[in-house]
Amino acid sequence: MFERIFPLLLIAALGLAGCGEAGVTGEGSEGSERVGRTEPGESIAGGFSQVVGASGEALDMERVSVRDFGSLDDGRQVSLYRLGNAGGNSVEIMDLGAAIVSLRMADRDGALADIVTGFDHPQAYADGNGYMGVVVGRYANRIAGGRFTLDGETYQLAVNSGSNAIHGGVRGFDKQLWRVEAETREDRASLELSLRSPHGEEGYPGTLEVTVRYTLTDSDRLIIDYRASTDRATIVNLTNHAYFNLEGHGAGNILDHELQLNADTYTPIDAQSIPTGEIAPVAGTPLDFRQPKAIGRDIESPFEQIQRGSGFDHNFVINQAQPGALTRAATVYSPRSGRVMHVHTDQPGVQLYTGNFLGGTVPGKEAVQYQTRGAFCLETQHFPDSPNKPQFPSTVLRPGELYRTTTIFSFEVRP
Repeated sequence: MFERIFPLLLIAALGLAGCGEAGVTGEGSEGSERVGRTEPGESIAGGFSQVVGASGEALDMERVSVRDFGSLDDGRQVSLYRLGNAGGNSVEIMDLGAAIVSLRMADRDGALADIVTGFDHPQAYADGNGYMGVVVGRYANRIAGGRFTLDGETYQLAVNSGSNAIHGGVRGFDKQLWRVEAETREDRASLELSLRSPHGEEGYPGTLEVTVRYTLTDSDRLIIDYRASTDRATIVNLTNHAYFNLEGHGAGNILDHELQLNADTYTPIDAQSIPTGEIAPVAGTPLDFRQPKAIGRDIESPFEQIQRGSGFDHNFVINQAQPGALTRAATVYSPRSGRVMHVHTDQPGVQLYTGNFLGGTVPGKEAVQYQTRGAFCLETQHFPDSPNKPQFPSTVLRPGELYRTTTIFSFEVRP
């Protein structure tokens, strides 16, 4: 299903080195290394551990490593994987929700900082606190009434946002443990996570086979490749829900970040944040980010759309030369840190969310108390409620078809 670019090097949980054990034995092979897929819920002892390739060689721990991240209240074990590059930047991803837990990038002075929000323990993610860093699905964003009709049959989904469905339902992909494989190459390291979503889960039709592949390159690009296939007609819309603060995850609000969106139009929302079906121009509105603009400049505007979202929480229609073309969707710049993030995607839309409800009582990583508008999201996607809006690009996936999409977050610094 997943079209691999280069030979696979598989995870082995050898984190017991230094604890008096030589490794983990494989089934039916006394004393041999277990080289293969890390299954959901497997416990890995100790700190970050080496990953072993398919031929038995230990991969460079600066490229890929793994450690135990703790257990959930239901007893499931969660593992945390680290991908690093030659410049010392890194990303940490856990198997619960295929979530980005940390992303460390250097600023203009070379100082590293973690620029995504998150938690120090997996249970906070399982409790659904803001979908931080997770992959959301089977359908990202909202579906009105939690209901849609496909091929003449109406499906009722689990509703978890008032009377609507959002981000896959009560037990979406963000609450599940994914299988993990890893590979390295001379200039990059990759982690591939896979999941099977059975027919009827959260009300969705069809058994869906999903893979999400994260790749960190030496050129400071974080590439996310999504793939899915189904055994019967269904709908699919996958994205990552990372919250960014380019000054550091605990640095305060992001109102001075300068944002540029490659979008002439957006999809207006009603009072429940469901698209009205209109595609409207951004010109002359506070939603016009065609030229770089501080996020905070118009965030308190009396404009009705801003009031409905309590700030920015809108889907923008990306200007694409042709549907499916990999296109720059956004650029964000932090004047204080000098960090710049570019977002490229082949998806038709991107949801800008400015952490309007981020403030709360759950402490984040390093005991940081995240504040309202303390981070922003740029969720590449198909449009919200597309299954009920035939004028929007289709999200239907049928047997024999391959859902595939790529989003790239690339980083640089300005003096």
